[in-house]
Amino acid sequence: MAEHQDETRAAYDGVVELYASLFADRLETRPFTRAMVGTFAELVRATGNPRAADVGCGPGHMTAVLDGLGLDAFGLDLSPAMVGHARRAHPALRFDEARMEDLPVGDGALGGVLAHYSMIHTPPGELPALLAEQVRVLAPGGLLLVSFFAADAPEPVRFDHRVTPAYSWPVDRFAGLLAGAGLDPFARLLHDPASERGFLDAHVLARRP
Repeated sequence: MAEHQDETRAAYDGVVELYASLFADRLETRPFTRAMVGTFAELVRATGNPRAADVGCGPGHMTAVLDGLGLDAFGLDLSPAMVGHARRAHPALRFDEARMEDLPVGDGALGGVLAHYSMIHTPPGELPALLAEQVRVLAPGGLLLVSFFAADAPEPVRFDHRVTPAYSWPVDRFAGLLAGAGLDPFARLLHDPASERGFLDAHVLARRP
């Protein structure tokens, strides 16, 4: 696990400013994604626990979106350069370095976890352990929203992401992993290809019973 994470960290450390400039305002042109994130925030608020982690927060733009939607949001990321950028760009919000499989959060502390394309670099065999950690930090009734690239294939597909290798997933397989981790995946949204590769954007919303 450590080797691919070290590679991912180094890759994102090297593209911070470019990455931030490309994605800072991306939701403005992504109405389906915006709707799913808004639904997630509404449901988290309804739990009575608005504390939410943006795991793999990158330059912090989605953490700021969650804050604007009324959540007590903070960001966590593997890349120290991304965390530094996020702190400068959003000084009123909290950002810390952390691995997604070892979150600095107490058991059952959160009403929500957002993983916005931040699990895509995790090798398939390591994803169950990562999902178990998201479940650990969620309170009963808490929500997890995972966004990823969807593959029209029976198995995950490794591809050359612009930053570092990544995986696209069959949506049913990914939902099955969420269920296996102890979550109830109760809503999903697929929409237009995210890139010239033709992958669909996928968003799966799950609840901890």
